[in-house]
Amino acid sequence: MKHFRRSTIVRSAFVASLAIAAGIGSLCAPEHAWSTQINDQTDPQILIQTVTQQILDEVRKQALTPDDIPRIMIIVNRDILPYVDIRRTTQYAMGRFWRTATLEQQDQVIEQFKQLLIRTYSGALALINTDQKFEYLPSPAESSGTDAVVRTVAPGKNGQMQIDYRLYKSPQGWRVYDMNVLGAWLIQTYRTQFSDKIQQSGVDGLIQYLTDRNKQLTSGNQ
Repeated sequence: MKHFRRSTIVRSAFVASLAIAAGIGSLCAPEHAWSTQINDQTDPQILIQTVTQQILDEVRKQALTPDDIPRIMIIVNRDILPYVDIRRTTQYAMGRFWRTATLEQQDQVIEQFKQLLIRTYSGALALINTDQKFEYLPSPAESSGTDAVVRTVAPGKNGQMQIDYRLYKSPQGWRVYDMNVLGAWLIQTYRTQFSDKIQQSGVDGLIQYLTDRNKQLTSGNQ
């Protein structure tokens, strides 16, 4: 059970930082549906900075509270989801089991995973500290022309948190697909949990677990 407790801690920090700084999730509507599309995506750090600024500007207009779910969802859908790739995240998190899953199963895991992340910690947007600035650290040597890591220090109401974003260059521009919070990459953390569930009850068992968890969260049971 140790890795499940660690997973909860890392997942909490991950999605809180997602909401604070640019995040994870995808399967969004076509890009023309969003009114604040970022045209310049030639630099991954610029993308992260621009998304962050859009969120800060929105929160400065009107402070958020954790129970303001409709407005939080608008911000998440409009300012975060278009710039991340949960399909790639889910594929890497499932590891070898991704190849044995049917297309329908893959789509179901992706959708339930996305909903889990959003439903569990969407209220983390209310943690944004708009009085402080984000810091951007030098990119590590592993960054390249098609894969990059953007390192930031995010200000929160409960203190600062260093967050690393891993992005890849897609035909549509740079997309976030993994994050490092508290020394743990999200994909690696979920890979252990997903692997355990799949080995216990198959891919359908993982889908059922995610679906049940989403229902619990929707009904208010944490």
